[in-house]
Amino acid sequence: MIAHSAARNGVDPNLIIPVMRQESGFNLRAPSYKGASGLMQLMPGTAQRFGVTNIYDPAQNIEGAARYLRFLLDQFNGDVSLVLAGYNAGENAVVNSGYKIPRYRETQNYVRSITARYGSAKNRTAVARPSAGPEAPSAETFSKGRLSNNY
Repeated sequence: MIAHSAARNGVDPNLIIPVMRQESGFNLRAPSYKGASGLMQLMPGTAQRFGVTNIYDPAQNIEGAARYLRFLLDQFNGDVSLVLAGYNAGENAVVNSGYKIPRYRETQNYVRSITARYGSAKNRTAVARPSAGPEAPSAETFSKGRLSNNY
């Protein structure tokens, strides 16, 4: 579900997951004192704006959040910190702060926490995997100058 919404909207799934963890702890019915709902804790207006008709439907909630993240990525030129600040405080708060993270303690902690998780997730999945192609030359072969075109 996350991977499909991420792919459809051009959003890194490794960004969606830590946002979901921070927002709801992966709890579909997580309460919000501000009125947000669902796994991604969408506000009713945001949910409606991005096509969510049932905020408690996990697929719709994730899709709506992925659309919103895409919108924020476009608005803030891919700056993940500003995207996260916009997701938490609203895009207008970021704009009104001069395209900087608003000075709200909650938002600053939110950005810091998710950025750390997102960076960790990206590093964990960015490890090169062996390919089915020919093996790379060993360090010994390279150091002895025995390279051929068959590497």
